[in-house]
Amino acid sequence: MATVALTEENFESIVNDESFVLIDFWAGWCGPCKMFAPVFEQASDKYPDITFAKVDTEDQPGLAGAFGIQSIPTLAVLRERVVLHSQAGALPAAALEQLIEAASAVDMAEVHSQIEERSAAEAGNGQSGAHDHH
Repeated sequence: MATVALTEENFESIVNDESFVLIDFWAGWCGPCKMFAPVFEQASDKYPDITFAKVDTEDQPGLAGAFGIQSIPTLAVLRERVVLHSQAGALPAAALEQLIEAASAVDMAEVHSQIEERSAAEAGNGQSGAHDHH
């Protein structure tokens, strides 16, 4: 599967519809980005069930800002709308595959449970809703 260009217009629909999204933040003037592009593209063929998206930070400064991108390339890994990983730097293919495998192995039910407990604790000023297990 080829990569998709992620924009502010299609971001919500892609992130809502796809449970596993890798986002490559890049720019045309960035040398390491150009080196990473074919690695990212090859991985998109190897993992057809994952959405591989690219954000041109020059064209989409709002998205880059929303993710707090400081340097490029930066790779963000989202599962079920949760950012599991965000790392600057061009990865070699083997490291990208390890990252994908690690993200695939994450128990998202556990992650969502932790997020709910954190937000319940923040909302209740320390009165945790930990007894409300579903």
